[in-house]
Amino acid sequence: MSAPRMTAPAYVLPGVADAMQAIGKAVEATGLSPELLELVHLHASRLNYCSVCVDGHWRLARRFGASEEKLFAVGVWRHAPYYSGAERIALEITEELTLLPGHPEALGDELWDRAAAEFSEGQLAGLIIAVAQINSWNRMNHAVHGQAGSWRP
Repeated sequence: MSAPRMTAPAYVLPGVADAMQAIGKAVEATGLSPELLELVHLHASRLNYCSVCVDGHWRLARRFGASEEKLFAVGVWRHAPYYSGAERIALEITEELTLLPGHPEALGDELWDRAAAEFSEGQLAGLIIAVAQINSWNRMNHAVHGQAGSWRP
């Protein structure tokens, strides 16, 4: 493990962290469950091997009511009984949009239709933006060799 190169770039350039936090607030305003959003953040961060975000988002998920079972099984959610239908759809969307090289047809019609039946248009937009945003944070942390423990929400 190499030493961190610098703080996350979003905190280096003036206004970027504020803009990203404003995006997060817009997503929260859609009415998506904070627990669901944290499970999405945790799952994407796990898929991207972002130790900073995995370490922070399990803490936030727990704060918003996620059970230990959900936190420990998020990597195998398809094979665990702990997740609601909405959470399963959100986690599947998270995988498809995070692992784009393996999903060139990400968010195919069948998944889109299930998601549109479960979430309002605003919530679905918020979910997509939440996945894009956590992927941005993960990539910034990788670029600067961010380490677990450097961000404690």
